[in-house]
Amino acid sequence: MVVIVDYGMGNLGSIRNMLKRIGRDGHISSDLSEVEKADRLILPGVGAFDHGMKRLTELELIPVLNRRVVKDRIPILGICLGMHLMARKSEEGTLPGLGWIDADVKRFQIAGEQSSLKIPHMGWNEVTPRRKDPLFAGFEDDQMRFYFVHSYHMVCDHREDEIGITWYGYDFSSVVRNNNMAGVQFHPEKSHKFGMTVLRNFLDSD
Repeated sequence: MVVIVDYGMGNLGSIRNMLKRIGRDGHISSDLSEVEKADRLILPGVGAFDHGMKRLTELELIPVLNRRVVKDRIPILGICLGMHLMARKSEEGTLPGLGWIDADVKRFQIAGEQSSLKIPHMGWNEVTPRRKDPLFAGFEDDQMRFYFVHSYHMVCDHREDEIGITWYGYDFSSVVRNNNMAGVQFHPEKSHKFGMTVLRNFLDSD
């Protein structure tokens, strides 16, 4: 069962509809027992870092997520804010993150010749793979275009956790992975056939 974790901060219906388009079911839920039974988790998110962590805490989701993801090692995909919550902390807030990935989340700092670029980074942009990964199956490098909306991005301690980068004034981590934990800065549910491929790859990978 694929559970789209509902903590009140994400394009839940859009993600479920995209899964339907690739012939898969996604169950939207914040029920702890259903998260316990899931064999795949999607952690979406739109909004502020601290509010996201507060909602996970209020719904008592953090212990069960830690158990299922860290101990049981079931696959999870974080999307946008959901990816940020996997880090230790964010410049956007003061609360600690889940700490699953050795990384911090920082606001774009664009200066010099690129200072005319607007924040948030919004619209279509390319992802360049750093290394092979199941999420990239079936893509040619020049096909990897996705829809972004964000003002903050993840900065990883370890280069091996950064599996895809995107340029916006400078290169930033747009796809990350730590074993069973993957995160994408873009919105696959808004990225048409490219997003469908990423979601299909996530569901089909070991």
